[in-house]
Amino acid sequence: MNVTEKAREFISETSDSLHNGTFVKLSLGNYRGPDDTLKNIYIKPILIKKEPRLSLTYRHKTRDIAKNHTFEEVEQMLLQWLGNDFRVATLQTVNSDTLFEMHPSGKATLKKKAVSGREAPSLSHDKAKNRLIAPAEKGYLFDLKITDQQGNVFHNAQDKFRQINHYIDILSSLIREIGPGRQVRVADMGSGKGYLTFALYDYLRNVLQLDPQVTGIEFRNDLVTLCNEIARKAGFEGLSFREGTIDQFDAAGTNILIALHACDTATDDAIFKGIQAESDLIVVAPCCHKQIRRQIEQHKAENDVSFLTRHGIFLERQAEMVTDGIRALVLEYFGYKTKVFEFISDAHTPKNVLIVGTKGNRSEKSQAAALEKIREAKQFFGIEYHHLERLAGI
Repeated sequence: MNVTEKAREFISETSDSLHNGTFVKLSLGNYRGPDDTLKNIYIKPILIKKEPRLSLTYRHKTRDIAKNHTFEEVEQMLLQWLGNDFRVATLQTVNSDTLFEMHPSGKATLKKKAVSGREAPSLSHDKAKNRLIAPAEKGYLFDLKITDQQGNVFHNAQDKFRQINHYIDILSSLIREIGPGRQVRVADMGSGKGYLTFALYDYLRNVLQLDPQVTGIEFRNDLVTLCNEIARKAGFEGLSFREGTIDQFDAAGTNILIALHACDTATDDAIFKGIQAESDLIVVAPCCHKQIRRQIEQHKAENDVSFLTRHGIFLERQAEMVTDGIRALVLEYFGYKTKVFEFISDAHTPKNVLIVGTKGNRSEKSQAAALEKIREAKQFFGIEYHHLERLAGI
């Protein structure tokens, strides 16, 4: 059978790369199996107690699950999955990329292309790196279940720990740009379990030697109680968590406002809080761009990109870009210098765009230009209003 032959050939390529040390990573996509929540599986090599293993990250809609297996176990799994549960698989090695694809016609194909300059990943369980947030002697990381009591990062928390450090690395350069004084007031809107909130306070207090007041805003009472207890145990006197929603919070006096993955218009609520407070720095990672997408779908404006937006996936991406583009323009209207860039790789999360506004000066000319661009964008895409625009009254 064509599918089985191509699958075995792909698995053979994978097996060879694992045993000769050229394996980099493998991803499985286009899932068609029985689990409604599963989207992808990502496979990478690791060492556990000096024994080579493969770490499989099962990417679900709302969570990730990590499991470790031997090479042989994964080979058997691939034989079961390819062409059945997963219709696409990509193998990356030091020397090549190999793509297995099961087409709607039932035919399977295998494509291979050479690459150069790629190195095999380190198999170290936790490579020693010069991180702004080190895992050792951080009681809050243990209480948040990122590390064990000895400061070793748990395997299933490796991605989270890297994300924390990448986040702090980004914020550190932004904080240097605004040059705050000794007193820094930060509001983290929708702080959740507080991973990033704790790390930011730790960095401001213990690395930059500032005297920060950091407040996490979270509507789930159990998480607020948990985070306040962990902050108390850590001796973080300037860190506290409050129960409530973004639109209820009084942000007056806040000079750094952060909202990561606040859903849909909650991101607009957070941005507007920062604008009202005249914060020096506003940092948001938007999520769920429903408000603008509904209007684009409803009005179906005929324009130069209609050939794209008739496809659901392109419409979703277009709605995200338009929503965030107008958010940046509103920030610019209020005198903020804006940057929009990738927060973390989309291999970890598709919601990976960061919008940054740094307080600057505004003029009537720049305000008029921003308003005109907003007007043109709304007309082009058939948008009646943008929630942030309405909040700001412009």
